[in-house]
Order: sequence, then structure tokens, then C-alpha cells
Amino acid sequence: MGNTTATVSRMELRTQRVRVVARPEPPIVASGTPLRDALKVMRQGRGETLLVGNGRQLSGILTERDVLNRVIGRGVQEDRPVDEFMTSEPDTLSAGATLFEAMSMMDSGGYRNLPLIDDTGNVCGLLRQQDLLDYVAEAFPQEILNLPPRPHQLMEEPEGA
Repeated sequence: MGNTTATVSRMELRTQRVRVVARPEPPIVASGTPLRDALKVMRQGRGETLLVGNGRQLSGILTERDVLNRVIGRGVQEDRPVDEFMTSEPDTLSAGATLFEAMSMMDSGGYRNLPLIDDTGNVCGLLRQQDLLDYVAEAFPQEILNLPPRPHQLMEEPEGA
């Protein structure tokens, strides 16, 4: 029994490429777009992260966190350019990276979204934390269902006989 399910799972996470899981056509607006228009695009995408660039060249990212920390309740004029509120030059991930590399980068950087860049430096996707969670839950349902309870969780009623 050398190949356990856990071994296979870890192997797949180390070999599966992020482009398989990521959104291939992320919302992107041009640098200089008025904040009002950028927020409209975000609302149309139900609060999804918005990439900002010149063509397919990435210059920034506007996340829900950016909007909460830099826009809401600050009396911001919405005709100002989105560039003033975005995170400039965000970290990116190669479209050829593995899911394991993506999870490591998201964990170490505290990211919930990572723009994917192709070999020419152009945006080719957006990997969201939710995309990874959905993939893991779908690809490894037994492993997810059989996770032990967290130590701080208490059962309302004892299990078993």
C-alpha cells in the first residue's frame, strides 16, 4: 500500500497547473479609469477582484480589501483614477505554476487573489482562493469529508455508541 490517497493528493497538487483552475478572462480596466467605472465593473462581478492595466500588461489590482480600506467612508470623489486606490505592481504567478506553488504563495503573502502572467508578461488569468478551495473540495471529496474535527470544536452530542 505505498500509494495512499494522501500521497496521490499531494502529488496532484504538486503537478496540476494553476491555469486549469484559474479564471481565464479576469475583469480588467485600463489604467486611469475613473474609480466610479471600476467600482461598477466590480459590482457587476459581485465584488470580484479587478485588474488594472495597459492592454494586457498589469499595473495594479483593486481588491475588496482595497475598497474597504481606501474608499468606503473616506469621502472619495469617484471621478479620481482607479490607480490612486489600487495596489500597484502586485505579486503575480506564472500560468505554468503548480497549485502547490500557488497555495504556498497565497499563504506566505496573505493573498486571496493572484494574477496569472504568461511567458510574454501579459495577464492570462486570475487565481482566487475560492477557486483553489473549490478544486480541492471537488477533486478530493473523501479527504475533505474525513478530516478530523478541529481541536477547539465541541460536538453537541457524543458520537458513537
